[in-house]
Amino acid sequence: MTTRIQATLIPGDGIGPEIVDATLAALNALGAPFEWDRQIAGLGGVQACGDPLPAATLDSIRRTRLALKGPLETPSGSGYRSSNVRLREEFQLYANLRPARTIIPGGRFDNIDLVVVRENLEGLYIGHEHYVKIDDDPHAVAMATGINTRAGSLRLLEYAFQHAVVTGRKKVTIVHKANIMKALTGIFLETGLKLYEDKYKGKFELDTVIIDACAMKLVLNPWQFDMLVTTNLFGDILSDLVAGLVGGLGMAPGANIGADAAIFEAVHGSAPDIAGKGIANPIALMLAAAMMLDHCKLPDMATRLRTAIDETLNLDKVRTGDLGGKAGTAEFTKALVSRIRN
Repeated sequence: MTTRIQATLIPGDGIGPEIVDATLAALNALGAPFEWDRQIAGLGGVQACGDPLPAATLDSIRRTRLALKGPLETPSGSGYRSSNVRLREEFQLYANLRPARTIIPGGRFDNIDLVVVRENLEGLYIGHEHYVKIDDDPHAVAMATGINTRAGSLRLLEYAFQHAVVTGRKKVTIVHKANIMKALTGIFLETGLKLYEDKYKGKFELDTVIIDACAMKLVLNPWQFDMLVTTNLFGDILSDLVAGLVGGLGMAPGANIGADAAIFEAVHGSAPDIAGKGIANPIALMLAAAMMLDHCKLPDMATRLRTAIDETLNLDKVRTGDLGGKAGTAEFTKALVSRIRN
């Protein structure tokens, strides 16, 4: 008998509850052994508790150390910080894992299979910013401080290199801007080069590329890359760029991995304009659930889920409107569940 796995479930805002329900239907069809503790966050948290991340939600993740979440909306103009950033900080989710794989062939870029591993807690995103007043202009000068540490860089690079070995990646590319930001990104680059020489040489090919050249090369010849590992800001940009190669954020899952917790998510927004219309594409969250199954040492279930998604889209030709089809969320989910069970 499979051991039950405690996990926190955050349906989220907008289309979140719809794509979460679709994903749960797929996981139930697989017989996935999750026992869910359903919690709220984002706009729902504000409406219910006055906080985008209620204490009960944080306590649940501390207990389960595992969460699946839909998209969260941060209320604008009200002083609230991003719930996603707060979750990363609260649980020290230092590694952001963003795979991008072609599922529907025939697009502008075909046969894409890339992974971006992004440092999640340091760099310019630490939020150390301030203005300097000059004369009567309180915002005359804007300043930001970025911080990368040797320890933080090493922790992320160790995770990325080990992930490359375990998943059979042949090549890892460190993306940097050490030609200009010699200290801030230089420490990341030199730490990666030393780690490779000390521990990973011969296990995969390692190369390096400057961020601007990397962006150009990705749209000219993305097949030259296998895994990209980089700092926070560069990873934020490149992970969305890579998602665009395979159809956009609707096809892009994400995982945030820390020492004491792991949170899996669809990285797209809450799409309030289509919420409740039954037309949302649940694939990104379903692929995130497959990553969650891998993380929980259930690779057979993860493979079955990914295969069912591929076959529903390409053999059954059941696709949501954003993918050129006519199916709604429920119709796509029904076809996917049928594939899993058969």
